[in-house]
Amino acid sequence: MATITYDKASRRYAGTERPAVDALELEIADGEFLVLVGPSGSGKSTALRMLAGLEDIDEGAVWIGDRDVTQLPPRSRDIAMVFQNYALYPHMTVAQNMGFALKIAGRPASEIKQKVLDAAKLLDIEDYLDRKPKALSGGQRQRVAMGRAIVREPQVFLMDEPLSNLDAKLRVSTRTQIAALQRRLGVTTVYVTHDQVEAMTMGDRVAVLSDGLLQQCDTPRALYDHPANVFVAGFIGSPAMNLASAKLTADGAEVGGASVALSREIISAADGDTITLGFRPESLEVTTDTEGTLPMKVELVEELGSDAYVYGKLAGEDASGTQSNVVARVDPRTPPRMGDTLHLRIRPDELHVFSGTTGLRLP
Repeated sequence: MATITYDKASRRYAGTERPAVDALELEIADGEFLVLVGPSGSGKSTALRMLAGLEDIDEGAVWIGDRDVTQLPPRSRDIAMVFQNYALYPHMTVAQNMGFALKIAGRPASEIKQKVLDAAKLLDIEDYLDRKPKALSGGQRQRVAMGRAIVREPQVFLMDEPLSNLDAKLRVSTRTQIAALQRRLGVTTVYVTHDQVEAMTMGDRVAVLSDGLLQQCDTPRALYDHPANVFVAGFIGSPAMNLASAKLTADGAEVGGASVALSREIISAADGDTITLGFRPESLEVTTDTEGTLPMKVELVEELGSDAYVYGKLAGEDASGTQSNVVARVDPRTPPRMGDTLHLRIRPDELHVFSGTTGLRLP
């Protein structure tokens, strides 16, 4: 096991204006499960491949433990990688696939057999050791790919969207198994996904990337409760946080035809006459009081059994001259109907405020 350090590591592809990964600085603790998350093109897979040695590092360095591995080939980095497409040999059995790297390394057959059997027990695939990959389901193939990584006993596990090819139900169960297995093995793991729900439920910490830049790295709860900027606020959470442009006033801000009170500290920290207000669906209260509330016309009701969400637009215009889209969580037993008008109040202690120019969080 080992720590991982990205020391201002950058990767730039020829013919592009900006780096795919731009001066990434990140410390990953020994035994930590860190998730790299972001939209397509954010640089998360490139950052993982830089760590694996599959992509060159144009500037900066990458360390595994106390070794600078920037110029080392992949085989010398003591890592094991799990890919999205499993990458299993179709002509080999499960046992042969899992033990292939050890065979190439010249390990004794008895040692290979024992390590494969131990990994198979961990992954509950003992009954499939004599099967070929074509006789396995997607979830079973992914467990074989993980078993191949486990038998090598590397310092670091790297996982590049390993659940993308699985159906929704299997993804949920498999991500639970992966997280539990990592905590049992205690191996430092870097996991890449575009699914923020997957990131929030699996990682000890989550690093959010956008356009090659690290936006924020923190625990899932800290990302949810204290997003560093507008991008993280809108990306983390399902449904996403509501974001509305608001015009500053002497004692608060105006949005959607209503006034929202703000502290003097926030008002003085603003760097313009507009700000961005953020409030999550569960931070909105439905009230019969019309004074000082946000009126919203319901356009869609989403009933999920234990929860219900309503989607609509605020009646008044925001600072950008448009009507803000809003999602609110409501009582699932008495949801409103489409076309109804709801009066919403933001819980003051759950309001997030961001700069209207930089998008950074205001104190």
